[in-house]
Amino acid sequence: MVTSTSVIFILYRQWLSNGSSGMFDHSQLVEGTWPWAFEALCFSCGYFAYDQWDMLHYRLYNGWIPSILVHHLVLLICFTLALYRNVTINYLILTLICEVRRMAGIRNARSIVVKLEWFLNWITFFVARCASHILITAKLIRDAHKFGKGVELPLALFGMAGMNFLNIGLGIDLFKAFKRERKPQQVNHHQHHE
Repeated sequence: MVTSTSVIFILYRQWLSNGSSGMFDHSQLVEGTWPWAFEALCFSCGYFAYDQWDMLHYRLYNGWIPSILVHHLVLLICFTLALYRNVTINYLILTLICEVRRMAGIRNARSIVVKLEWFLNWITFFVARCASHILITAKLIRDAHKFGKGVELPLALFGMAGMNFLNIGLGIDLFKAFKRERKPQQVNHHQHHE
């Protein structure tokens, strides 16, 4: 919630100050740092590090190579190097758009709150996670010639490729959760008609 709020605040301030064309300029995204962007990225990096430790310590993951652990690892590598070198901070703030969290809801599958929650889950998945990551990847590729000979472009492309790949797994997991939650509703619906 803190990450989402801070990202929205930072982007809104930049949009008011520079407009959409100025805030997406390559030099702004790579070399500049918007007000509060460095701090927000530091906070997010700390959160991901703690969350990674918590999941590992308490074994809160499934599978041999859990996508959530890979997701956090990719973020920690990219965020830590960007913070250390003080580059691409604004690009990484854009990637945090995908951290818009789902609402806490009541788990009655027929509840209007749960239906609204699933609607918002799908909207945020496609808009905030998939579309934003695809657009950022396209911008990186389009601006590739503007990057220096450093590690920034390969690291950014690796990070975004990893995020786009992990989005596929997340989409599959989200769809499975959606089907699992709707199943009791469909069973109860059939029983009422008999």
